Amino acid sequence: MSVILTVCLEFMKTGFFAVGGGFATLPFLFEMAKNYDWFTAKELTDMIAVSESTPGAIGINMATYAGSNAAGILGGIVSTLSLIFPPVVVVIIIARILEKFRGSKVVQGIMNALRPAALGLIAAAGYSLFITVFTRDSIGTGAFSDWFDWRGLIAFAIFVFLILKFKKHPVVYIAAGAAAGILFGL
Repeated sequence: MSVILTVCLEFMKTGFFAVGGGFATLPFLFEMAKNYDWFTAKELTDMIAVSESTPGAIGINMATYAGSNAAGILGGIVSTLSLIFPPVVVVIIIARILEKFRGSKVVQGIMNALRPAALGLIAAAGYSLFITVFTRDSIGTGAFSDWFDWRGLIAFAIFVFLILKFKKHPVVYIAAGAAAGILFGL
């Protein structure tokens, strides 16, 4: 199968089934990192950081990046359109159905079940990100203190505290993270 077709199918599958927004694409992207040489899990975590500090959704930015890595400019265009097309079609169809069946118990039941499923996908992606970002290749060997990036974990804890305590605009924390990385070499 050609690389362009593979890119198209993988990102179309992601577009159809990543219910819950940009972060819901992460489990699909981690799976692609395992199965293809378009990007590594480490590159994915770097791209998430870049995507959070640049315009555009994570999934779309990652699709463009992966498609470009796999098959050049055409790959970037194909992967991006492949990711976007399915949700656009699904949203148009669902909008028409919801108007007609808004009060239906079946529709409400489906929506009630999709919310925890989407949250589960996002939580699993968060776990994968945590393991990729904060563990080292030496995990399971050597001293326990060598298994984790302790400075990164401490920075993470500080940022979670600050975000929950002060609730500033995300740009503030992105800039602070960049500054901390420069100052402390994180």
